[in-house]
Amino acid sequence: MEEPATRESEMSLSDGASDDDLPLTLPTDGSHSGSIRKGCDPFAQTQRSKLQHRRARINQQINKEMRMRAGAENLFRATSNNKVKETVALELSFVNSNLQLLKEELEELNSNMEVYQTDSEAINVPMIPLGLKETKEVDFAVSIQDFICEHYGEDSSLYEKEIKELTELRQAMRTPSRNQAGLELLMEYYNQLYYLDQRFFPLHRNLGVHFHWYDSLTGVPSCQRTLAFEKGSVLFNIGALYTQIGARQDRSATAGIDRAIDAFQRAAGAFNYLKENFSNAPSLDMSCPSLCMLVRLMVAQVQECVFERVILTTQDTHFTSQLSLAQEAARVSDVYLLVHQTMTQPLMKDYVPFSWASMVQVKSEHFRALSHYYAAVALCDHTSAAADDDDDEEEKEQEEADEEAEKAFLQFYINVPAEPTLIQVLQDAEKRRKLGKAHLRRAVIRHEEAMRVHGLCKILRKMDILQDVLSLAHKRSLDKYSELDREDDFDETAEAPEIQSQTHIKPDITPPNFSTVQVTDIFQRLGPLSVFCARSRWGPVRVICLQRGEGGLGLTLRGDSPVLVAGVVPGGCAAEAGLREGDYIVAVDGEDCKWSKHSEVVQMLKNCGNRGVELSVITLHSHDTQADRRTIMLSNSSDKENTRQQRLLGAAKGQSSASLLNWNRKKKREGSGLSKRLGSTFSLSFGSLRDTEAMY
Repeated sequence: MEEPATRESEMSLSDGASDDDLPLTLPTDGSHSGSIRKGCDPFAQTQRSKLQHRRARINQQINKEMRMRAGAENLFRATSNNKVKETVALELSFVNSNLQLLKEELEELNSNMEVYQTDSEAINVPMIPLGLKETKEVDFAVSIQDFICEHYGEDSSLYEKEIKELTELRQAMRTPSRNQAGLELLMEYYNQLYYLDQRFFPLHRNLGVHFHWYDSLTGVPSCQRTLAFEKGSVLFNIGALYTQIGARQDRSATAGIDRAIDAFQRAAGAFNYLKENFSNAPSLDMSCPSLCMLVRLMVAQVQECVFERVILTTQDTHFTSQLSLAQEAARVSDVYLLVHQTMTQPLMKDYVPFSWASMVQVKSEHFRALSHYYAAVALCDHTSAAADDDDDEEEKEQEEADEEAEKAFLQFYINVPAEPTLIQVLQDAEKRRKLGKAHLRRAVIRHEEAMRVHGLCKILRKMDILQDVLSLAHKRSLDKYSELDREDDFDETAEAPEIQSQTHIKPDITPPNFSTVQVTDIFQRLGPLSVFCARSRWGPVRVICLQRGEGGLGLTLRGDSPVLVAGVVPGGCAAEAGLREGDYIVAVDGEDCKWSKHSEVVQMLKNCGNRGVELSVITLHSHDTQADRRTIMLSNSSDKENTRQQRLLGAAKGQSSASLLNWNRKKKREGSGLSKRLGSTFSLSFGSLRDTEAMY
């Protein structure tokens, strides 16, 4: 079980304090030297960067106050002096008051949705984006250098370039641009963490690197030494960045709506993937209830975009088209109502910003009002077939349209009223007018409720565009109601039935596709992961001097990268020199051959002639099974995420499957890709790599 999250007082730079459209930095000579993706300028004076810098300042103050509160609480519990207790209690009241003020200030920043919205002049309901999680700098250098010296037995100073590249990649990842380049930057670092886990994070001990991340909504710090926390936080930021990209799209055209739909579906997929594959999150924003809420919020925003697309693409005013619009609007209202219920659950109620919950409630009421408005429009503008139509063909078409309208209308309501029947309503203009008026009455009531909830939230009141949307919709329903209202309407307006919600385009949850961004293992010079990983153990490098005899070198080689000594002839040159079956050849005459193919090593041996050859070899030992068992006993999470990651990033290269990135790790020993041979030695089952053996 991972130790509880601890709190840190230091503060990170902004998570997304960057300009949105800065170009990528590309090498001019066409060569590849590490990542070509760079972060944006964290000091760029954009609205988004100013917002993130204010968040950083507040997070730092929250850190300070929380540490003061922890110290005061410890003193209060430890002392028996009543006077000291009174003084400490007074100090605690001040600290708690300051924390509440900071929380309210941070909530206002998290509710600042307008910074992330589109610059278009079109009047659309604003979307809810997420700010990125902030993180503190990580110094990999000392820990990785020590591990290279201790575990791999190499000179760590030779890997300064790789360590610098990893550090620069992580630093760039903290300030992604709000576009595809920023997503690819986060995805590249996320993929690179797979290799980092395999290289430097053994199961039986900790590397000693601390990862500090801050809750995206509260600023509360968390610190863990597991790489899963780092990976989960980066995945959260991928989803959050998708929400910002979706919110900034111009939804006045179908192309912008489609981009917004895609972004919100991918955001939902990232949060859902995080929920399903990571457990025991140390911060509330990555807990299961929070992620469930975020997935539902993203799906609701997709459904809203679908409705906007239907509005844009529906050119006709036919009865069935208007009914379809009404049902689409009812569907949007239903999904936002579900989101609001999720936000008001006990754990989420005090966590979710009040402006978010208010916005979701406003949207639920607003779209329910729109559904009744479009129902009224459909009823009042509908005309049935004329009895005295002279054109038989037109009469037939009209009858077919009426049949289609009846069929759609019979499925329109949740509970069908007994009197009058729906068929009677369609055939009688006066009944249609009265039912349409009833729908408009409910629409006006819902509009007014949306405006009331909007007025209760100070932050929403500042959003002029939302006020404009609500006012225009309310005025339109009132105007339509005035058209239908007559002086001789003495009957009380009937209650309109509830509309059956329905959508023709069901939102998808698009899981992240990590294979879209191909990465190369930064530390690949250490050797193939099949052997040279943190999970493997081997003895020190042995130098074997071979002299070719009459029967050759007396050894059998097998496989590629690295080449395995599959057999040693008893009494031969290799056996006398100390070479053993199961050894891996890592260098020939001082030339590194960890990545060399079978044929390349053979050629090196053939070139030695009578002068002899010097082989550097290692013997791979068994894994620490006792530590593995202890890890499994302490773990209750699945290995699905790591299995997928390994399959995407290099299963074809013969890399071993290893435990991955759950908050609690779990090792699947059966699928490690290692087969036992020669007592305490292990070698890969090369399979498709090379099954043939050759004697030299």
